Amino acid sequence: MVLFLFVIMLLNLNAETEPHKPNLIKFAGVISAGMLLLVFVAALKNIDLSHINPNPNQEVGLVKPLGKELFTKFIVPFEVSSILFIAAMVGAVLLGKKQSSNG
Repeated sequence: MVLFLFVIMLLNLNAETEPHKPNLIKFAGVISAGMLLLVFVAALKNIDLSHINPNPNQEVGLVKPLGKELFTKFIVPFEVSSILFIAAMVGAVLLGKKQSSNG
């Protein structure tokens, strides 16, 4: 999450450089977001949570079992995602770097 904040910070998005969108696009975005919210509410309205009884003896949500799973079963996707995050950070730094007028 912090990496994405740094990427957004390094992009240096200003209101002056951002293209202005017409009101029709903004209205379509609000309508789409409202419809998506309606779908989420309708999908979660009739959900039945009575069959979920967590076992208090399990180590659910602790760091040790999560790390064990990440570094045994999911080591390849974990490392691939870390490479992608590093590439995104380098790209954000290059995009955020000011151009020199010499060359």
